[in-house]
Amino acid sequence: MANAETKDLIKKYTGMVTQDGVIDNELYVKYDVKRGLRDVSGKGVLVGLTEISEIVSYIIEDGDYIPCEGKLFYRGINIEKLVDGFMGENRFGFEEVCFLLLFGHLPNRQEFSEFQSLLEENAVLPEPFVRDTIMTATSKDMMNSLAKSVLTLYAYDDNPDDISISNVIRQSISLMAQFPLMAVYGYHSYAHYHNNDSLVIRPPKQGLSIAENILYMLRPDAKYTQFEAQILDLALVLHAEHGGGNNSSFTTHVVSSSHTDTYSSVAASLGSLKGPRHGGANIKVVQMFRDMQEKISDYNDDAEITAHLEKLLNKEAFDKSGLIYGIGHAVYSLSDPRALIFRRFVQRLAEEKNRQKEYLLYSKVEYLAPQIIGRLRKMYKGVSANIDFYSGFVYSMLDLPEELFTPLFAVARIAGWSAHRLEELANNGKIIRPAYKSVSKQKSYTPLEGR
Repeated sequence: MANAETKDLIKKYTGMVTQDGVIDNELYVKYDVKRGLRDVSGKGVLVGLTEISEIVSYIIEDGDYIPCEGKLFYRGINIEKLVDGFMGENRFGFEEVCFLLLFGHLPNRQEFSEFQSLLEENAVLPEPFVRDTIMTATSKDMMNSLAKSVLTLYAYDDNPDDISISNVIRQSISLMAQFPLMAVYGYHSYAHYHNNDSLVIRPPKQGLSIAENILYMLRPDAKYTQFEAQILDLALVLHAEHGGGNNSSFTTHVVSSSHTDTYSSVAASLGSLKGPRHGGANIKVVQMFRDMQEKISDYNDDAEITAHLEKLLNKEAFDKSGLIYGIGHAVYSLSDPRALIFRRFVQRLAEEKNRQKEYLLYSKVEYLAPQIIGRLRKMYKGVSANIDFYSGFVYSMLDLPEELFTPLFAVARIAGWSAHRLEELANNGKIIRPAYKSVSKQKSYTPLEGR
């Protein structure tokens, strides 16, 4: 069939789907369907229980839900306390958080040393893997490259389908150690084949943290500052987990409940995280600000910035989506604790990188956007900057390529996914199968000859 004919057929089929496949919005109201598993106020519909993390965004007074400053707890420990602990002691925290999420308590010195050794031991890929998997059929999207690599690791596992807790722990630790390698090597392969960059495949260095090794493997000269590595480590900690209800972690629960293998479960969660409504949001923030910098002449002029933000909301600027990316969150209203923690260190990094002017614009937008959205939009709750608002800016100041922004999210979130998979399997629940009500109309059958 000719290419033009194929295009015409696809156009015809598209019309069939868009005309016959769209369900009347009134039916969702009629049958009280919680779209997106959220009620009319935006709160998630309760579908499970978890001990891994807790998000607090409101308090209940006399039956009313009152928004409050956001809080996030990893295994019952306030994320702010965790960050203050390891940052105050001038050490890296991501590996410690991985242990906490997996096993429910902070490790003592011996447990931490044993766990670090296990991660270092597993920070290696099978001998032909980089050549045969990562460097073959290189994808233009690093998340697809990462998913391909994860699924291929199934073939190198001597016991891939065993879903016993002990085996899944083994697989989870191995994947947590291998994710940084697959992400960075995937980018190097992409940059070599699509950008003609020099190909540098550098193995991780023993004795370095995961954050340090990412910079060590990624940068051509392998050099980085202590503060750069600490900021990246902080980013990994803040992205490691966010409740069982976020899209990719819920995917982990859904897929794991079918008792599939670990590699298939992780690949499914990667597919979820890739979406711009989930893990890809920070790239949109960076692109939006890049466009904003071209349109706004005076970063001290609140009126000029306000006018541009109004254009964004009115679908007159940037991608005309009507969104101010990085502002607002499905759960938080008054504040996202992760964004507040990040912000404490962003200004210092901006000063070190001589990007104070950009930081000024970010600060102005963070302050003005919630007011403008509150004035122009009908809202059930307040909005504030979320973690995506600053994370992309931080990554750009660290000279990380945009292609790696979402894979770095995955490098962090594999810890949370692993914890949720173990929780799902340990509790041996039923396969997750919510109900969908059919609203199709009955039709009579007509033989092919008569159609």
